[in-house]
Amino acid sequence: MTQEEIINAIKAQGILPLFYNEDKDLCLQLTQTLYNAGVRVIEFTNRGDAAFENFKAMVALKNSTLPDLVLAVGTIRTAEQATKFINAGADFLISPVFDASVCDVAYLQKILWIPGCMTPTEIHVAENAGCKLVKLFPGNVLGTDFLSAIKELFPNMLFMPTGGVDVTEASIGAWYKAGVCAVGLGSKLISKDLLAKKDFATIESLTKQAITIAAAVKK
Repeated sequence: MTQEEIINAIKAQGILPLFYNEDKDLCLQLTQTLYNAGVRVIEFTNRGDAAFENFKAMVALKNSTLPDLVLAVGTIRTAEQATKFINAGADFLISPVFDASVCDVAYLQKILWIPGCMTPTEIHVAENAGCKLVKLFPGNVLGTDFLSAIKELFPNMLFMPTGGVDVTEASIGAWYKAGVCAVGLGSKLISKDLLAKKDFATIESLTKQAITIAAAVKK
């Protein structure tokens, strides 16, 4: 998929589920669960020692049985990490920060990169670097009022908050009203409690609910 096609897929889905877990089998079950719920774009965060091996297993699952799935790797903060995960099959990259070296790798590899931004200056730098979509992080700290206040400064930029977004019409709707194109959903969707119980049925149900809410509030 092209960078534009991936961005359009994120916008169409309305949510971007993200997770990390040390257990490879759990990661594969989560990937399948999210897919069964209708998700076609997933972010796996590079937040632990098992991240690389688990991500490779997810890529293998995708290649064998889920060919229309788009897999991002998140929490990329160095050029070395970016290169490593691109070579492992990442469809695109997401970072919690703006890092020029990651930007360079993504540009040279012609791969979508979504940097994390917290200030108008960072968003400005990202836009000048050619980024079309930025992650507002941490969303729970910035809040919807922040986006409402700065969005007019960046009429051509797309925004996606991560952190603090609840699986409710009030929360997701408030972010869409402020001007996002999608919302990132981590622990509020895939909670430690549900993972501990391996309650994939509830995760699938919540994911379907989140997709439905996003589709309703963005109309």
